[in-house]
Amino acid sequence: MVFTALPAEGYRGGVPEFPLPDPLDREIEVWEEAWATPQAAAWSVQPWRWRTVAMWVRWSVRMEAEDASAALGNVVVRFADQIGLTPAGLKENGWKIAEDDLAAKRQDKDDEPAEDAEDVRSRFKVVTNGAGG
Repeated sequence: MVFTALPAEGYRGGVPEFPLPDPLDREIEVWEEAWATPQAAAWSVQPWRWRTVAMWVRWSVRMEAEDASAALGNVVVRFADQIGLTPAGLKENGWKIAEDDLAAKRQDKDDEPAEDAEDVRSRFKVVTNGAGG
């Protein structure tokens, strides 16, 4: 299967208007957070998906209530799968989040222990003035 690579740094484009009526402030907040994900790069060229993303947002916000039911949780997970926010959903949509090679290399370098001066000196051959050996 061929996967579409999504940018690991997330989507940097514009956030569309929330397509459902009477959004709560919290829904707008979650909507904007969703549009910063790598998956939003795919949604941006699939406007037919925006309503489904908005439904996930609306039900996710309702899921934050203390008395939210397990059934509601199942609805939220199903929507998350449909819009690619879960590992299963990524696979189902044929998407893969691209590796950020530069970030990985920076992290590897940060994880390496610092060399002390003695270790560095041991890699050099000492040449005396005119003695050559």
